[in-house]
Amino acid sequence: MLKWLWLSFVVLVLDQVTKLAVAANMQLYQSIQVLPFFNLTYVHNTGAAFSFLSEAGGWQRWFFAVLAFVISVVITVWLARLKRHETLLAVSLALVLGGAVGNLIDRLAYGYVIDFLDVYYQDWHWPAFNIADSAITIGVALMIAESFGFGKKDEAS
Repeated sequence: MLKWLWLSFVVLVLDQVTKLAVAANMQLYQSIQVLPFFNLTYVHNTGAAFSFLSEAGGWQRWFFAVLAFVISVVITVWLARLKRHETLLAVSLALVLGGAVGNLIDRLAYGYVIDFLDVYYQDWHWPAFNIADSAITIGVALMIAESFGFGKKDEAS
């Protein structure tokens, strides 16, 4: 099922192109309103999801980089071992892989991840995220759906 690596590559390219565009065209912490509930807001995230461990002093850069690398290898092996009919699982793993590699590149190149998607309601803002984070979230959601039987063909058919 390595044929699904094209999806990982598409996620990776979209993620890196959008991050480079934001970094080249916006000032750090600049925010541009797009919709009444959505801004483009340029931030650096030295932590993990929701800025977890962002104030840890620097060691987290290498911890999360190694973790992302190991997860990427495990996912690639998992993808290679999937059976032809496990399409939904292959798509979910490809999305997670593309996102993990996108954020890994940021950590290695900059020491932080570029985030810029800012969803909010009134004064409450969801932590900023990026295309890689979105792909990981969608991939995990699809993986959970697949584990509950969604997308699986009936055994009798």
